[in-house]
Order: sequence, then structure tokens, then C-alpha cells
Amino acid sequence: MQEQVNSWVAQAQKGDQNAFFQLYQQFKGRVYAVCWRLLAEQTQAEDACQEAFVRAWQQLPSFRGDSSFSTWLHTISSRAAVDIWRKNKVLRLVTSDDVEQSFEQVEPVCKSIEQAIARLPAQARAVFVLFAIEGYQHDEIAELLGIAEGSSKAQYHRARQLLKGWIDEN
Repeated sequence: MQEQVNSWVAQAQKGDQNAFFQLYQQFKGRVYAVCWRLLAEQTQAEDACQEAFVRAWQQLPSFRGDSSFSTWLHTISSRAAVDIWRKNKVLRLVTSDDVEQSFEQVEPVCKSIEQAIARLPAQARAVFVLFAIEGYQHDEIAELLGIAEGSSKAQYHRARQLLKGWIDEN
């Protein structure tokens, strides 16, 4: 599959929109998942996903292949979601109804983990997702979210404590 992705990337870099559509088809689920985990709101996640692919198309000529395309796209996706999060300054808790509707067709174990993450307060959720799932460091998270590095660490600790408590309840 990686060979096919590399081929689509090379073609898309030459302006082939069909090749970019194939990349979109291949990665749209993963991009949406990153955006939803960070934003926990369907419309905003869809907006971030769309923005991520627009940015990817615009920045594709500068993609050098130093990392895999999926890693490069993943970074763009995270930044698009964080930009929307910062722009809207949405600090909301997700209702259990929101979570249920979003995870109707997800495997039960994954569903409960995703539901628990979605229940986190927005800033704690963003820090947790960026650190634990996306692999960012606290200094990078602090810069992305416009918070102090210590706040990033504190929010991560808070998220872990909340998740542990919720998981222990089940």
C-alpha cells in the first residue's frame, strides 16, 4: 500500500487531482478521527478535516518525503483542528448523547475509550490527544494551544486522572 500512496503523492504533486482524490479516500477516516478527538464536535471536526485536505493540497508541492505522507498529513490535520479549537475557544463538555451518536458503529472496547476521551473537558482532551495519541511533546502542545508548558503537563495529568476514574467505574 505504501508504494501506491507514494505513487499517488508523486502524481498529485504534478497536479493530478484524481491522484489526490485517491489520497483523500485513503486517509479521510484517519484525518477525521484526529480532528474529532481534538474537537469532539461533528461540525467542527468536519470543518477541520476539510481544512486539512485543502492545506495538504496547497502544501503538497513542498512535501519532500522526509517522513511518510501519512505522518505529514497527520501533522497538518492536528494543526487544522487546533486552529479551529483556538479560533472558537470552545471549552465544552460533550454530552453522553453526543458521544453515543458519534460512536454507533465502533467496536465496543474502542467505543468506551473514545467515549471516555470525548467526555474530557476540552483543554484536557486536546492535551491528552496531542500528547498520548499524536505524540507531541508538552512544549509543542503549549505552543499549539497557546498555553504554558506547565499547564499542558497539568492538563495531561488531569485527563489521565479523569480517564482512570471513569475506566475504574466500569
